[in-house]
Amino acid sequence: MMATGCLALVCVAVLAYAHCQVPCGIYGDSTRFTMMREHVTTIEKSMKEIEHIGAAASANSNQLVRWVSNKEAHADELARIVTAYFMAQRIKPVAVDRKEAYAKYVKEVTLLHQILVYSMKTKQSTTLEHCGELRSLIDQFEKSYTTK
Repeated sequence: MMATGCLALVCVAVLAYAHCQVPCGIYGDSTRFTMMREHVTTIEKSMKEIEHIGAAASANSNQLVRWVSNKEAHADELARIVTAYFMAQRIKPVAVDRKEAYAKYVKEVTLLHQILVYSMKTKQSTTLEHCGELRSLIDQFEKSYTTK
């Protein structure tokens, strides 16, 4: 009985995680933008804490590892939103002969790719400028995406 209950819980958890790829329309774009910005803010805070702990005379290695793990987890979540939500579902390919729509498509895919690259860069360093670049790219993408 316990094994069946655990299996059911795992199945529900997998379905809940995968649910974002089902086109049910319950997820809101504005919420994704808010989440993306929250991830960047958390990455930035993590970077600052890593630098602060690293500069201490007696650095707490456990806390340092936690902040690095936190930074990387939020960078991964940002990348997941970009790929699983926007690139896989929301940004639809456009025929080249639809020049204006195609140009918008290329711009948005390019911005999303740049967000992915800077998300990766935040995992590789504690360079705060990467967070500023991410914010700018998210703003540019949101402006293009929400303009019809």
